[in-house]
Amino acid sequence: MKNILLLVTILVLNACSSTKNSSENNKWIGQSKNNIIKAWGTPIRTLSNSDQGEILIYGEQIYANAGNEEGSRIAGPNYWNYTYVYVDKDDKIYSYKTEKQQHTPQELAVK
Repeated sequence: MKNILLLVTILVLNACSSTKNSSENNKWIGQSKNNIIKAWGTPIRTLSNSDQGEILIYGEQIYANAGNEEGSRIAGPNYWNYTYVYVDKDDKIYSYKTEKQQHTPQELAVK
């Protein structure tokens, strides 16, 4: 019973955090490229988006704890949390997306 309660709690908290991140990023739609760079810093990578403008890529590498021991400093599997910020030719943000990937920033390509 405790396991079910714990699982439900984790799912609810995860849903709340996803909603928070989504609404936080929505405030950037229509803002200038310079504003987001001032707030978030320089992106880890910038890609050309054909005739539409460019994509600013922000990322954070996440390391899973390889050991089950508390306080273990052994790095386990990792992945990247990316935020793609789409900027039009007028330097205005028109879209964004977030995703988890195994690829390093150097391996990313426009899809």
